[in-house]
Amino acid sequence: MGSMLYGNTPPFLGAEIANEHSFKDADVLIYGVPWEGAVTWGDYTGCELGPKVMRLCSARYSGYLPELDDIDVFEHLSLADLGDVDVVPANVEETMNRIETFASRIWKTNKFPLALGGDHGITYPIVRALTETTNKKVGIIHLDAHYDNMPHHEGDQYARSTPFARLYELDGVVNESLIHTGIHGPRNKPESGRFAKEAGAKTFTINHIREVPNIRELAESIYELASQNTDIVYLSVCSDVLDFAFNPGGPVDGNGLTSYELLTLIYEFTKRGIIGMDFVEVYPQQDPTDVSSHFASTIALYALAGHIRSKENS
Repeated sequence: MGSMLYGNTPPFLGAEIANEHSFKDADVLIYGVPWEGAVTWGDYTGCELGPKVMRLCSARYSGYLPELDDIDVFEHLSLADLGDVDVVPANVEETMNRIETFASRIWKTNKFPLALGGDHGITYPIVRALTETTNKKVGIIHLDAHYDNMPHHEGDQYARSTPFARLYELDGVVNESLIHTGIHGPRNKPESGRFAKEAGAKTFTINHIREVPNIRELAESIYELASQNTDIVYLSVCSDVLDFAFNPGGPVDGNGLTSYELLTLIYEFTKRGIIGMDFVEVYPQQDPTDVSSHFASTIALYALAGHIRSKENS
């Protein structure tokens, strides 16, 4: 097999090229979900290109993070890139089934999976596969500007604005340990906050994060809440939890996190023990300099650095 995953696209962060049946001894399994469901606003579209462009950008990066005690992620972990889920454009239910089937195989390996989206609708089948494969109770830390918990979008129950409504309905997810984190802005609908409260989910808005004296202590508190009455904790990150100044390839949301704040939260969560994660909603065609696609590599490396620390601590 050549050095490219497909076309001119390298594997993410120089990972070994594999598939869900032949990843050898890798510690971390990376896969893309190039799915975009119904477009929610005008021509703001193209997040199905996210996995490809994030991979292209990742070729520039080592695993070395001098600011995290000189850790070199690649000295501790081996990565395998399994390519993309074979989505079916315009067929929502078939695609959701394919994502769930693919993710189920990944969860059975007991490796650390990182899914690159794609829109946020991918999180529901990934977590559903997690609950059904492991039969464990799952807490979720959800980093996002938006609740993404509407009952449907024009009849589509699996749109990018709905995955957490579906997750509230899953028996394996402990709603009281589902933590919406970084929520902000008027692109949320008034009923979204009510839906979260009715489900029992907890919310930490951007002001909760900005106004605490110590963001690391807040991260510990959030993780403890996500861990209550659960066996495992999953992390889902939407790019628009970042302020648009740091995320030109994401949905246009101001008053968000800085890159430092997001990376710090991710590291603090993962070093306490995360079963796996996704990073969604990068729109490369809105971002001619690919800033957001480049930043995906740093997000992944901070998450993996935290994963290394959690293994050391356990």
